Amino acid sequence: MAHAFPIRVYYEDTDMAGIVYYANYLKYIERARSDWVRGLGIDQNAMRREDGVVFAVRRVEADYHHPAKFDDELVVNTTVVTVTGARLVMEQKVLRGDELVFSAQVTIVCINDTGQPARLPANIRLMLH
Repeated sequence: MAHAFPIRVYYEDTDMAGIVYYANYLKYIERARSDWVRGLGIDQNAMRREDGVVFAVRRVEADYHHPAKFDDELVVNTTVVTVTGARLVMEQKVLRGDELVFSAQVTIVCINDTGQPARLPANIRLMLH
């Protein structure tokens, strides 16, 4: 269940050295996850309304392999590593062609409206297995 999301590096994404500012990779992988969830047919607003839960990032373990630069065409590849009742672990890789630029393992959980941990909705767990 892999997902590919294209990204173009804009001037605003870069730092004084002309390379992608390190925190922007987190934005890139977030956009890719949001697009992946939408592509699965998961309506996060309905999930909040009907199930009373939202997704939250619990942990990110990231590695920076090569710098990306202004006007680079990148692709964020997202794959599911593990799904349990309480968490979803995903691997995300940012590539420039075949070159690995950035990689992260992201743990997603659900929280309720008071910020307390909650189980992933059953329909979503089934969809991801």
